[in-house]
Amino acid sequence: MFNRVNTKMRGQVALSAPCYSEPVKTTLALLAVPLFAADADLILHNGKIVTVDAGFTIAQAVAVKGSRIAAAGTNAAVLKAERGAATRMIDLHGGTVLPGLFDSHVHALSAGLSEFREPLPPLDSFEAVRSFIRGRAAKTPPGAWIVVPRTFPTRLREMRMPTRDVLDVTEKHPVLFDASYVVVVNSLALKTSGITRATPNPAGGEIVKDAAGEPNGILKNGQSLLKGLNRAENFTEDEKLRALEEMLKRYVEAGLTSVSDRAVDAEQISLYRKLRAAARLPVRATLTWRVEAARPVETVNQEIRAAGFKTGSGDNWLRFGAFKVTLDGGMTIGTAYQRAPYGEFGTQLYGTTNPDDRGQLFIPPAKLLSIMETARDQGWQLTAHSQGGGAIDNFLDAMEALDQRRSIRDSRSHLMHASFQKPEAIARAKKLAIDVDVQSPWLYLDGAALERVFGLQGLRYYFPLRSYLDAGVMVAAGSDHMIGHDRNSATNPYNPFLSMWIAVTRSRKGADPMWPVERIPRSEALKMHTIWAARMQFAEEEKGSIERGKLADLVAIDRDYLTCVESEIKDIRPVLVILDGKPVYTR
Repeated sequence: MFNRVNTKMRGQVALSAPCYSEPVKTTLALLAVPLFAADADLILHNGKIVTVDAGFTIAQAVAVKGSRIAAAGTNAAVLKAERGAATRMIDLHGGTVLPGLFDSHVHALSAGLSEFREPLPPLDSFEAVRSFIRGRAAKTPPGAWIVVPRTFPTRLREMRMPTRDVLDVTEKHPVLFDASYVVVVNSLALKTSGITRATPNPAGGEIVKDAAGEPNGILKNGQSLLKGLNRAENFTEDEKLRALEEMLKRYVEAGLTSVSDRAVDAEQISLYRKLRAAARLPVRATLTWRVEAARPVETVNQEIRAAGFKTGSGDNWLRFGAFKVTLDGGMTIGTAYQRAPYGEFGTQLYGTTNPDDRGQLFIPPAKLLSIMETARDQGWQLTAHSQGGGAIDNFLDAMEALDQRRSIRDSRSHLMHASFQKPEAIARAKKLAIDVDVQSPWLYLDGAALERVFGLQGLRYYFPLRSYLDAGVMVAAGSDHMIGHDRNSATNPYNPFLSMWIAVTRSRKGADPMWPVERIPRSEALKMHTIWAARMQFAEEEKGSIERGKLADLVAIDRDYLTCVESEIKDIRPVLVILDGKPVYTR
């Protein structure tokens, strides 16, 4: 678990030896020109310091004074210039140190609360789902709802959406299976909610029917039809603060020193601010403010104008980043808004009935443009959940229209997810200086199922890292972590080394690597979790690399990321995390 390291360490602290699989060609450019007097608080030496500076320089030692990097360079130069009588020394014994890592896309509160009271079992098959329902039914009062936490059909052994018959394992409880933008309910839930074959479809959604015309339990954008459903688990504010703080500590244990929480509302903003005020914020957090855009456009715009904060508000521990709306649904459930229909295989995986369905676009173009213009004029960096190709095009249309009225090229606005790309859209993004927030775990976890829907050729520009970088489009990597505490088994795992391994290998669970032409080298995968992620936060001058004057956020790891066997990248573990110049975690 999370350990506060004694910051008055004396003598030499030995870390785990590195795992070298080939000789390391080290550049020892002299970076150790003193920034402060020769009285560094801490020096890490005898190591491989991957600075991720402009030249991707490799140093041997790094000195820290207060919360800042004082110098990085050769052992001799750093010790001569920075070592004082009170300097604490850590001998790395050849170990590797990276800049503090970033996750550019998390949902920390929901993740923290998901297992706050009890652990969740793996939900990887229909039988596992049924077993979970039986277990909850045994301790849930009759008539009360049972909610299966967020689970995607692409990750079930059956590779299809469950229907009401799968959930009909209790006759005393209405059951909801949460698949994000789509939910599935059992027969009792349909009955108690009065949903029949004659019930009209909800606005922008669908009550999916079986061959006989009866509701099969799948509801697209239809939770409003359900009666008696209260998904709030009645957590107190103190419990929410503890759950958020503990989840952020787990991120630090994974080597993360900066995260972007990508959909905060007023309650979550308040929780973050209280942690910051109480000096309980374990990691640097950048908040993306998401508004509910389903309301009338002027109501939304009035809320934006009255917010009282904007991109950059805050400090280097807690600040606001982008403004966000949700433009479409999800690829794992067939609601991402695509350029072409999902087809017959889409109906099999997602449980829908219309092969011509292209997914859901939640905000009409004119409304999107109005909201984004208001946010831009209030000083916001702009983004939108835009998963499918059609949603990507709609977002770029809005950005082009804004750019014609006044340039957006310095706003560092960005696509969020943008999984289903094409060369023309990538070129448009480059022209507008639009960046991309990407998620490696989806390729690994969902790639095999998606190939059944789109075919291998249809996924040519799915998560196209090499194409982005060759076009000059900057990418920052995140996980979209939302459910579960474990870094590797959570819904959308937040292990940054797993993310980097996927980017380097294009590996898919249960299938061959997909479109290896889109692989990127380890150096670029690391930049997605360091300096490029810092740039997306307007923070590249203060973090994201190990350079004089920058914040002293560092992570020492148990093997050499740049040279260890490729298959070991995903297994790398931090052995020491330094945040704001202080050791905060050790293993």
